[in-house]
Amino acid sequence: MRRLILFGSLLLCLGVAQAQVRDYDRIMEEGVLRVALYQNFPPYSFEQEGQPRGVDYELAKALAEGLGLRLQVIWAPPGEKLDDDLRDYIWRGRVTAQGELADLMLRVPYDRDYAQMRNELGELVNERVVMFGPYQRERWQLAFDRRRLAEVPSINALQTHPIGVEVDSVPSFYLSSAREGLLRSQARHYPSPTLAFAAMRAGEVDAVMALRGEVDWLLHEANDPQLALAENAYPDMGRQIWDIGMAVHESNRQLAYALEEQLEKLILDGSLERLYGQYGLRFEKPEQYQ
Repeated sequence: MRRLILFGSLLLCLGVAQAQVRDYDRIMEEGVLRVALYQNFPPYSFEQEGQPRGVDYELAKALAEGLGLRLQVIWAPPGEKLDDDLRDYIWRGRVTAQGELADLMLRVPYDRDYAQMRNELGELVNERVVMFGPYQRERWQLAFDRRRLAEVPSINALQTHPIGVEVDSVPSFYLSSAREGLLRSQARHYPSPTLAFAAMRAGEVDAVMALRGEVDWLLHEANDPQLALAENAYPDMGRQIWDIGMAVHESNRQLAYALEEQLEKLILDGSLERLYGQYGLRFEKPEQYQ
């Protein structure tokens, strides 16, 4: 038994030893940028026929190339909270994981309030992380089928139309509570926006609500002129527009500065907008570039 305990402790120590933050000089010396991308999250980061794809993947590749580095993707299954993801991939590592931490993580909200969030003891929740480099604005979007719904000037138009949403998502909670539950009975829940969209094409629902990028991508892939984007707002929803950025370990600010320089070039010369266009997505510059 004692040998088993010692062996287990040794394995744990080895796992911790592997999860070391690489500083900027070591990254440049080794010639590889390790980037954590969310797994199976089209159109942002996913695999297709065994090859990585998505706008976040393309951005990570462009950033690495701008620094003269080769990109190594670390696929990140999402945790229950963003705090968990930052811990697992940026500053501590997963107890059961093999290999090193990521040098960089994409699709992190660029939000001062979140960055300064404290726990019940008054401690910064993400003190070991630097969130920087906003690279796009995100928002919620509704798509609908013109064959069953003429237009959507406001959410009131959906009172008699089933709406597909991802289970446990912001749109799901919103439809359950907006206007004192006016649309609660019309919400139909699916494991993913992709399946909700498939349900709309099959006639099970008349509209779908998800992230703008997800809706843009699904419309682009469907290539059906009868599927349209709604331009309505969402009263009482809270924050409907936010910036998306990146994160590194708090000790790796030199890497953050170098990445920000490359990112600014990609935004200002239109490269990032063209990249988004390849996937059928609209690109909206973050607030600081508008």
